[in-house]
Amino acid sequence: MKIGFFGLGNMGGPMAANLAKAGHEVTGYDIAGTTAAGVTSVASAREAASGQDVVITMLPNGKILRDLYDEIVAYGAKGSLFVDCSTVDVESAQYAHAKAKTNSLASVDAPVSGGITGAAAGTLTFMAGGEDDAFQRAVPLFEIMGQKAVHCGAAGAGQSAKICNNMILGISMIGVCEAFSLADKLGLDRQKMFDVVSTSSGFCWSLNNYCPAPGVGPKSPADNDYKPGFAAELMLKDLMLSQAAADATNAATPLGAAATAFYQAFVEHGGRGKDFSAVLPRLSEMKRGDQP
Repeated sequence: MKIGFFGLGNMGGPMAANLAKAGHEVTGYDIAGTTAAGVTSVASAREAASGQDVVITMLPNGKILRDLYDEIVAYGAKGSLFVDCSTVDVESAQYAHAKAKTNSLASVDAPVSGGITGAAAGTLTFMAGGEDDAFQRAVPLFEIMGQKAVHCGAAGAGQSAKICNNMILGISMIGVCEAFSLADKLGLDRQKMFDVVSTSSGFCWSLNNYCPAPGVGPKSPADNDYKPGFAAELMLKDLMLSQAAADATNAATPLGAAATAFYQAFVEHGGRGKDFSAVLPRLSEMKRGDQP
């Protein structure tokens, strides 16, 4: 296929490179001028969108997505497929779908889970929203960039699933870090703590697959001085999206709200640029009643 790819950053770059490696003709555009292996870079959004079978976007926020779609849908070949892999608010995803539809384009919102490591390895999970025909057309590309794709429902459903998933992730990571911090103060060995909890009722992805304690469990950012696999400020962004959605739907999310406030304080007081699991060393410095 001929693919236009917008956003060649930490996530988009390796995703585009994997598509090119699989034999697709990938044209890339990034406002920052970043490039990706095997991807032909162009100087304008119009060049990247024109004459493509598929256009894929991986962008920082909903405003940028809306503005880009306002510009590029007019250049899309009639009947071509637009796939947005950004994590944005549900309303922006639905706006992109509507904009594509008015120009006779198929569209899918398909945010991802798996982080930078998953993007490089081609093991992402895609959660998709949109019409079934559009989703089925995107599946062969999802299979190159990831290991699983779930059609969650109509336009915006992919973003809804992503927001809910990452609210769980933020809450669970804080819980795991609090438990390790308490265990430390109780004199428990961290490895023993992991051995017990990872096979008991405290089992969860944040502990078993992404342990925030260095030298414990599978290799994680904690073993690399908390250099971000998933940055704390990105977790904060996703938690804020979850709370905006909760406000819009009048949903009760007390732990989601608490996690959002926690990461807000963490990012503002030294957490920016660190992995979201760096909550553990911050908690280890704190005393009861201290603010993050």
